Amino acid sequence: MPLRFAFLVLEEHPYGREMLRILLERGLVPGLIVQEVSEVAAEERDKFLTRIAGQPVPPRIAELVAGLEVPCHPVDNHNSPGCLEHLVAYAPDLVVLGGTRILRPPVLAIPPMGTINAHPGLLPQLRGSSSVAWALYKDLLVGSTVHYVDQGIDTGPILLRRRLPVRRGERYEQIVRRVLTLSGELMAEALVLLEQGATQAIPQDATAGETLRVIPPEHLEAAKQRLAEGRYRYFVE
Repeated sequence: MPLRFAFLVLEEHPYGREMLRILLERGLVPGLIVQEVSEVAAEERDKFLTRIAGQPVPPRIAELVAGLEVPCHPVDNHNSPGCLEHLVAYAPDLVVLGGTRILRPPVLAIPPMGTINAHPGLLPQLRGSSSVAWALYKDLLVGSTVHYVDQGIDTGPILLRRRLPVRRGERYEQIVRRVLTLSGELMAEALVLLEQGATQAIPQDATAGETLRVIPPEHLEAAKQRLAEGRYRYFVE
């Protein structure tokens, strides 16, 4: 039986737009979309557009759902009473995140099957922000992880993980864009497995990895330089 899932996303965030594109292509249609329209949403959207500068930008959400009867509601904060009201009224089995702020317990408590996120990094090694940049800077594998959301930052049990092959000659922006697509593909796979009851979540080792903030500009430049000079350890030949 198809899952009833709600899709939460910061207003027109490229991460969520690419994920939604892939979900819809695979017949995985949310019953509700809630977009946060806020200064935080605008800042995060612009930040991510910079990370994929020069790469194809996914279609806008209205274009993606055109012709589909999918309610799409704006809220000023995904933790607001307005968002809670929309979620309670729809009563989803599951909530899927396409890029949001940190969610508080009242939101996480609504879906009986939980809330899942696609983190653009390999957990538990790199939690938090700028995972692709940090992986390149620290000479670690690049990839994506679908995991349950708990009250920590990227600490919930893992459903799926996959490495992204990085090729010589690729630029940072290209890699971030490909991780965008990989994350959407993994989310689609996770939803199918959840529908089939074929998932087994693996708890994370709380002592492994680290939680990082947005990468400083000088570290990002060093990561780009590592790529340009062919010094990244995990190139796929």
